[in-house]
Amino acid sequence: MRFATYNVEWFSSLFDENDALIIDDTWSSRRDVTKAQQVEAVAKVMAAIDADAILVVEAPDHHSKRSTVAALEGFAKAFDLRTTDALIGFSNDTQQEIALLYDPKVLSAKHDPISAPDAPRFDQALQIDLDVDARGDSVVFSKPPLELALTMHSGATLRMIGAHLKSKAPHGARNDAEVMKISIANRRKQLAQAIWMRRRIEQHLKNGESLIVAGDLNDGPGLDEYEGLFGRSSIEIVLGEEGDHCLYDPHARAVLKRRFGARPTTSRFFIKKENRFLQALLDYIMVSADLRAKGPEWRIWHPFDDNACFCQPELREALLAASDHFPVTMDIDL
Repeated sequence: MRFATYNVEWFSSLFDENDALIIDDTWSSRRDVTKAQQVEAVAKVMAAIDADAILVVEAPDHHSKRSTVAALEGFAKAFDLRTTDALIGFSNDTQQEIALLYDPKVLSAKHDPISAPDAPRFDQALQIDLDVDARGDSVVFSKPPLELALTMHSGATLRMIGAHLKSKAPHGARNDAEVMKISIANRRKQLAQAIWMRRRIEQHLKNGESLIVAGDLNDGPGLDEYEGLFGRSSIEIVLGEEGDHCLYDPHARAVLKRRFGARPTTSRFFIKKENRFLQALLDYIMVSADLRAKGPEWRIWHPFDDNACFCQPELREALLAASDHFPVTMDIDL
């Protein structure tokens, strides 16, 4: 089986208010890419990765007048993708939903949120002391993680958590001191969300359940200067310490062990004021120890770093036009 996580930048802007695709020459939310170009590029990429289940990060919007499921299933039908079914969990108000697009001939999936005393449901609030002042702070997810129960047609079952963590930019800051203050507060919140997720992860692992945690965690060892204030990144928190209850992602582990030199990356952003591109490792597929023991194979579909992608000009250009993130896939025998 092949699992994938793919952050499609502003996927929502490619659909109208009736959840129909907009395929025209107006500009998309991608830099120098039209809606028609981005739609076709996303379809080419999804067809190329040919995954049984794709965690779509920044999926189309969902509210009283729009449907993420209708948009994704319409997209799959328009391009004859085999991942014909879609589902979401708790919707949010950011126009960036978290959804699963999957092949119903291979697996079944349901939204199955759970709760625990120290880790409430992800659409609720976590009480935690963020700043060591002995007073509890209330933390909520702007994009509640998607909790899934998956059943393969082979009979195998597993849990999956799809996430899109985000440490917000210091909006409203009027000077450098306020930038630092707001940035530190935002990172505290992101780390609290990572702790919340880690508690849920440990709950599954202690129950002996197979688990995949996937998505855009918007963080990694050494990603910004504020990490040093807290000792570790949210990635390290979600992965856990070495042992029975830790998760594994080869790209995350590679960066943790080698902070300098060549590093795997899953995203490419244009920095306008510097007139250059910045690359970062932001997207992950983490697995429990029992799944790791099955010898899965990971791949980042990077248009320049993956030779097979680079050597196929049509796929390479589609990856660049579709999003500022590239898909990550994991092949595993279930």
